[in-house]
Amino acid sequence: MLSLPFTQDVDVGPVSILSAVIGLWALRRLIGVFTILRVPSFFPKLYSAWDPMALPGVLLPTAWWNVGYSGHWTRRFQRYTGNETIRLVSVIGGTSGLWTSNLAIARQVSAGGHKTSFVKPEMAGAAFLLWGMNLVAADGQMWRKHRRVVGPAFGTELYKLVWKQTAQTYEDMVQTEGWNNKDVVNVPVIQNITSKVAFLIISACGFGFQSTWETPTADAKDNEMPVQEALRVVAETHLLMLTCPEWVLRLPIPRFKKARTARDRLRTFMQQQVTERKAEVAAGNTRADAFTMLVKANQDETGKYQLDDQELIGNVFLFMFAGHETTAHTLAGTLGFMALHPEIQDEVLEQIIAVVGPDRAPVFEDYPKLDKVLAIFYESARMFPAGHVLIREATEDTILTVPNPVGEEGSKIIPIPKGTQVTVDMIGVQYNPRYFENPNEYIPSRWYGLPSDSELFTAFSVGPRACIGRRFALVEGACFLTLLLRDWKISPILNEGESNQAWAARVMDAHIVLTLGVADVPLKFERRMRP
Repeated sequence: MLSLPFTQDVDVGPVSILSAVIGLWALRRLIGVFTILRVPSFFPKLYSAWDPMALPGVLLPTAWWNVGYSGHWTRRFQRYTGNETIRLVSVIGGTSGLWTSNLAIARQVSAGGHKTSFVKPEMAGAAFLLWGMNLVAADGQMWRKHRRVVGPAFGTELYKLVWKQTAQTYEDMVQTEGWNNKDVVNVPVIQNITSKVAFLIISACGFGFQSTWETPTADAKDNEMPVQEALRVVAETHLLMLTCPEWVLRLPIPRFKKARTARDRLRTFMQQQVTERKAEVAAGNTRADAFTMLVKANQDETGKYQLDDQELIGNVFLFMFAGHETTAHTLAGTLGFMALHPEIQDEVLEQIIAVVGPDRAPVFEDYPKLDKVLAIFYESARMFPAGHVLIREATEDTILTVPNPVGEEGSKIIPIPKGTQVTVDMIGVQYNPRYFENPNEYIPSRWYGLPSDSELFTAFSVGPRACIGRRFALVEGACFLTLLLRDWKISPILNEGESNQAWAARVMDAHIVLTLGVADVPLKFERRMRP
């Protein structure tokens, strides 16, 4: 037999196979990038190593080579210069799609209805699915089912409860923290106050749990974590439970163990609560908290429109995380801006005294008359929009009507291929000079006289899927700010030799996790001398 001298055995080991797989992936990705580059774009392109809304891009810093998770904040004054919509191209990995700061496009992709060409992709709602399907994570017919049940839970009786509970929480805070015996109070991180206020109010008005500023009411057997404590731990470790695999959470690490214990405690308790509240509703014993009102609204439905127990629990926890974080962040930002603008603080105080007086306890009926108090809350929410992105995906080849640049009349029709993701940059919207003159300046007078349900305010999202808890947050914010500003003058805690402008540059910056909020804000409170 003829033997060829150049033949030899080929060693195809794991390393060779891995190298081949990586090479094929790289080739496929390179072809994909070249395809994107060759396809004509109707919008300017922005290149990034990875998709800023997916791993690993979400964990990498914002740099020239990577947009990063916070890039739409840090580059909010540069990203849309001359163009309100861009095409973001993820070169190495992730989704390439459109980012826009235009409200007309935002309303088109979030219009809802049976014939919409855009839906919320699964990844956009994943962060809210830990406890069950809910109003934020659902889409299409499922969303309409949840909206039909959840909507009636948010009514006047709930808002009256929010006002009453907020006033009680403020007085409890003042007494417990000893502010009633002080003329000056320094708070190194105001979020420690606003977060606790928001937590106690959502606990009482969302869940029906009565707690005090000092000690939550225990509702547990021996050696069992109290429900209020479990609720607090779950709120603080939500991101941990969302991002870590179950086997990681099972590691013998105290923080992980506490998070697991809190989660398991609440899961069992909430299932019991659904059963108990169904019985209460059937007996006609209806409380005003959102949980009970949600159960009642669900019991009033029949057949396909009823939510199952897990969906009820999913929506209750949506109230918890969405309501707690967003209100706490916006209150902190509002107080920071009040410290920087004593002239606005005085103007708002003048209205508070005119409406409520120097001593009378404010009541829910005062709420519509406190438009300047609402305005300072609105403007903080505009400058630090908690829901910083809105993501939709085209389910078919469709079109968008894109307004021409500012100063040019008319619009143009742009084809949008099936599968295109459109990310509405809510930071970009709120800083878009088309909608706001001097958008980088804190100007609450933009909102004076604005009705609390006006669609002109868009920081709580737009369209039929706008935040259902908007009025809950506004009522809570208006009551707390009315009481606090009437009693205390607010100013910044400055470092030695620091000016207010330098303090603002150092402190009034954003921090983004699931939601966007202002960074740690140090404030000084000085008691007002009443006549």
